[in-house]
Amino acid sequence: MNSSWYPGSKKNCHCHDKKPIEIYMFIDPLCPECWALEPIIKKLRIEYGKYFSIKHVLSGRLANLNLSSKKNYENIAKVWEKTASRSGMSCDGSLWLENPVDAPYNVSIALKAAELQGRRAGIRFLRRMQEELFLEKQNISNLTVLLECAKSAGLDIEEFINDMHSESAAKAFQCDLQITTEMDVTEIPTLVFFNENVEDEGVKITGTYPYEVYVQILEEMLSVKPVKTPPPPLEAFLKFFKFVASKEIAVVYNMPISHIEKEMKKLLLKQVVEQVPAKYGTFWRYIED
Repeated sequence: MNSSWYPGSKKNCHCHDKKPIEIYMFIDPLCPECWALEPIIKKLRIEYGKYFSIKHVLSGRLANLNLSSKKNYENIAKVWEKTASRSGMSCDGSLWLENPVDAPYNVSIALKAAELQGRRAGIRFLRRMQEELFLEKQNISNLTVLLECAKSAGLDIEEFINDMHSESAAKAFQCDLQITTEMDVTEIPTLVFFNENVEDEGVKITGTYPYEVYVQILEEMLSVKPVKTPPPPLEAFLKFFKFVASKEIAVVYNMPISHIEKEMKKLLLKQVVEQVPAKYGTFWRYIED
């Protein structure tokens, strides 16, 4: 599998430029439930990515944190720990007691600025912010941390800085908040599936469900039965995503974590990856040539 593989790649499918389904994914970068959904979204993108595109919409729910309340921070820390132990996607709640995010608005504006460089750039930047936040316990509303995320996501830094202070990013965020209100989204994550027929209502799914539920919605909304694309060889997957949890690999390849850890240890010995222990579970970083 060559290095240009990516989920939903046109090389992997006979698809038109416009995909038949668009998924509006309502998120907040500070939300552990959105982070916990990552394994399912990866699997969906790999197996059925030729049929849909994802538009991230910021709900702004966490942008209004009561920043003066220590009790609020303690509650958020507890929610993070619970979500991590339940989902297998590690997040360290002690961030809120040691290095809390003190300007959530900056985080939303930064994501909108990144998206001005393209949808894929936005996805890479969001992922880097989540890694810094949930695993490295970094205050991602800090400009220095945001610039590091932008660099490692391969963004044009000068453009990113300009866009962060531009009206375009602020307007894009306001537009997201308007869509959230119009679609009556009150919880995150929420996914709303739309097909090509503008007359049809979207199908809204709030919270996190088993993978099969999302596939079933896709099948019901498409006029043809979707053909599943098998996942790529493990090394191609790692090369593309660069940094993944054992949990994400286990979900994508439909294997128990114990089996995945054995396979990853073989790649560790071959120096294909390095192991990154987290508070809950393990992450793996692909070693670039």
